[in-house]
Amino acid sequence: MAEAEGEFDLRSLDDAELIEQVHDDMYNGLKDEVEQATHIFLERGWKPDKVLNDALVEGMRIVGIDFRDGILFVPEVLLAANAMKGGMAILRPLLAETGAEPIGKIVIGTVKGDIHDIGKNLVGMMLEGAGFEVIDLGINNAVEKYLDALEKHQPDFLGMSALLTTTMPYMKVVIDTLKEKQLREKYIVIVGGAPLNEEFGKAIGADAYCRDAAIAVETAKRLLAERRAARVH
Repeated sequence: MAEAEGEFDLRSLDDAELIEQVHDDMYNGLKDEVEQATHIFLERGWKPDKVLNDALVEGMRIVGIDFRDGILFVPEVLLAANAMKGGMAILRPLLAETGAEPIGKIVIGTVKGDIHDIGKNLVGMMLEGAGFEVIDLGINNAVEKYLDALEKHQPDFLGMSALLTTTMPYMKVVIDTLKEKQLREKYIVIVGGAPLNEEFGKAIGADAYCRDAAIAVETAKRLLAERRAARVH
């Protein structure tokens, strides 16, 4: 019975209230409610990209700010991202039909020898929530795997993650290989992981080091805008 009441509640909200409710539900990691609201928006004639931007992306942006400010922590953000994924699953085929372009594309993966992926998964979910297309290679990626993915998907970014001090140097192996093959300029390289810092990112030749997922989204948007602006001039 509670479910039927919940359903009635969501449908009784006007568009502005429903948007607010989605943001709250996503913040609280309520996947079913986010999915339901996504369907309601579509039934009301909303275009998929409007639902994506106003409801899901904006909801995730709010989560990202509170994560950055230490109000939310990784488990809550993973729940919020999972709720967003529920809405995204409904919208993705519709967005593909309308030919909606993602704002950018990133190949992301944990480096060879490292099997940690919570941070990477979080970055991937947050980037997807911000409108990027994310190709996640998973864990333990050798340089060849990155190169194959870059060739196949032609992304704007390569994102690498490491959680062990012993696997950090492998990021330099990947970047040096890109340089050898004259591919380094083609991609924006961002790196992250607990043992890394700004100095390490600079030392290995990455474009940016991102402390957490919220910063990764801000950094990716900024670097992509800068690169596109540079191409125009």
